[in-house]
Amino acid sequence: MNIENTNAQMRKGVLELCILSIISRKEAYASDILEILKSQQMIVVEGTLYPLLTRLKNDGYLEYYWEESKSGPPRKYYKITVLGERFLKELVSSWHEMQQIVTALIGEKDQDNNL
Repeated sequence: MNIENTNAQMRKGVLELCILSIISRKEAYASDILEILKSQQMIVVEGTLYPLLTRLKNDGYLEYYWEESKSGPPRKYYKITVLGERFLKELVSSWHEMQQIVTALIGEKDQDNNL
């Protein structure tokens, strides 16, 4: 089994949570989101980000507005909606629950090896 494929699947699984979290702090342009993710070693390509942003917008979790740019065409900035804030809270809660479960299971394995 290829560990890179497994790592990519795990990253995809939490990407929605990460993106909503970033945008909940500050309205963001897609390039800004990519830079923040990259700075945390969460490497994502535009071909993954843009469809996800569109889906989150279509689901009512994000909205966007256009802003003139000093260096080129207008930029699309995303902001989280009230529905998106609620969804983000649910995702964070699910993340913490999953984190506890995985930590417990990993801990059980370590304890079993010490018997």
